[in-house]
Amino acid sequence: MIAVLFPGQGAQTPGMLAPWLDIPAVAAHLRALSEATDIDLLAHGTTSDADTIRDTAVAQPLLVATGLATARELLGSTTPGLVAGHSVGELGAAALAGVIDDAEAMRLVSVRARAMAAAAAGAEPTSMAAVLGGVEEEVLERLEQLGLTPANMNGGGQIVAAGATPGIEALAADPPARARVIPLQVAGAFHTSYMQPAVTALSDATASAAPNDPATTLLTNADGTTVTSGDEGLNRIVAQVANPVRWDLCQARMLDLGVTAIIEVAPGGVLTGLAKRSLKGVPAVALKTPDDLPAARELLEQHA
Repeated sequence: MIAVLFPGQGAQTPGMLAPWLDIPAVAAHLRALSEATDIDLLAHGTTSDADTIRDTAVAQPLLVATGLATARELLGSTTPGLVAGHSVGELGAAALAGVIDDAEAMRLVSVRARAMAAAAAGAEPTSMAAVLGGVEEEVLERLEQLGLTPANMNGGGQIVAAGATPGIEALAADPPARARVIPLQVAGAFHTSYMQPAVTALSDATASAAPNDPATTLLTNADGTTVTSGDEGLNRIVAQVANPVRWDLCQARMLDLGVTAIIEVAPGGVLTGLAKRSLKGVPAVALKTPDDLPAARELLEQHA
């Protein structure tokens, strides 16, 4: 069984859409997705600099659109055995699983992005940092001491801490034993209680949605379990804005369900990198440019 994965915020890079626009179907799809938002995704994906696309309000719609357009080009009429997305990637995964259509995914990600950016601009400065290595129990104990949240449990010895900026600075100054702390260039403490205003905004936006039940296995970041209905899927996506991402449990669930190969849609690389440590021996292809399509299609044919 093959799993198709959607990366989360931080995977974007300047100019990442440029090579994909040489494929007419991808370019047309991206233009349609751009029209479903209030920002020029094609411009941001080709000419905007790193600082511009780091803006949460830009990065999240850009990532979901890129993932959906490249997934549709790769898959055609093929339905993957399993779909999952990391953080904002959950909206792309939900669309690929048929819970919502692509235009609805873009509408919701636009609301999510603006609301999270607004929440991050609150009165108290917040931030995030990746903690690499160390003993998990000791890392979690250190975060608790500093009042920080393990916002992303990514597996493979990687935990992303989030919370008030002084706590993140203290973590970097005095990291857990045998661990490295890398401060992240993000707008605020995503997937923590600081994002509660964004939960309210996204919940209001989903009230008008009419979700379908998933057409294939769809995993939730909440605990790695399978989403059983469209309403459940959207509710969990909403709640996830202010709760930790359990990508470690998603990866464990993939193994339990018998996933034999992974394709990460563009801009691929982050999730396949995590899979090398947590899903050892499972072949993976990351879509970075159209040059990766032949290898992805070969993997799809072998494991579909």
